[in-house]
Amino acid sequence: MLTGGCFCGAVRYEARAEPFHETICHCADCRRVVGAAQVAWFSVPRPAFRFVAGTPTEFRSSAAVLRRFCGTCGTALTYEAESAPDEIDITTASLDEPGQVPPKDHTWVSSRVDWDTISDKVPTFAESRVGCGQSSYPS
Repeated sequence: MLTGGCFCGAVRYEARAEPFHETICHCADCRRVVGAAQVAWFSVPRPAFRFVAGTPTEFRSSAAVLRRFCGTCGTALTYEAESAPDEIDITTASLDEPGQVPPKDHTWVSSRVDWDTISDKVPTFAESRVGCGQSSYPS
């Protein structure tokens, strides 16, 4: 089981499933929501995830995307897309032990900030790993 929560401790969650889609996202939406050059995410099946303390604030960052965060300290917590109704994405850095879920790739690299250099050796995708048809390794 994976556990985590926000910075101030008002919102806590648990995920009772093996993580998948472990990624670092470079898209503009994620950058703006979190206030960072990139955001590490992982997914679990929606039924395996639950908030166990507090109630997060939610907002729609687009018509088909619901994001949840702590309304007190602002920590970004989850991402739910209507296009993937069976999964929920969780910010890796909000885990109690984020080292348990290392990223396996970088997505939306075509949107990354110019000065954000990718120096690891995991695969990169210009956009989403699904259907993008392009994978490369940083040199």
